[in-house]
Amino acid sequence: MPIYIWLTGILLFAAFAFFAFAQAASARNGAQSAADAAALAAAQSSRDELMLGLGGALKGGDNWLDWLDGKNTNDADAGAAAGRLAAANHADVVGGPDSTEVNGFPGYRVEVETRYTVGDTVIPGTEGKHAKAHATAVVQPRCEVPLDADPKEPLELTCDGRELDFDPEDFDLDDLPDASDLFAVHLAD
Repeated sequence: MPIYIWLTGILLFAAFAFFAFAQAASARNGAQSAADAAALAAAQSSRDELMLGLGGALKGGDNWLDWLDGKNTNDADAGAAAGRLAAANHADVVGGPDSTEVNGFPGYRVEVETRYTVGDTVIPGTEGKHAKAHATAVVQPRCEVPLDADPKEPLELTCDGRELDFDPEDFDLDDLPDASDLFAVHLAD
């Protein structure tokens, strides 16, 4: 009988310890989801700014081809966008969004911390622990711009196999393709 009581106690402790690790893993997954969403929001905000800049360059007669490489990113609204998506996932941005470059493409790195804790478990000290995670999202141009392209002449761009026509002389901002046609936003590995 005493051995049965000891084995039952050990099994119960192991079950509660397993439960504690599951709670920690759940909190970590929630933090990673919040970080991914925040990084993607920052990159999408930057992509939207790129589209505004592209439209302004086309309208103003500037060299609009410079906007298609994605390098003219603007961080103005990236932080606010990242903060909104992190908050929607019950987390706070604690680092970033920081501009970075991944494989030659502009991106944003964000670090978040959950607003909730791992919770009470049989493992002491976990009740006050918040999960942290980070993610990086990239804005990658989809279009191939010929090296000899003239920004004042009509141009046919190939964007991920799709042909898009640009004529700077006969251009309306409503004719501008969707941002997702010109720039991909994805998480970096």
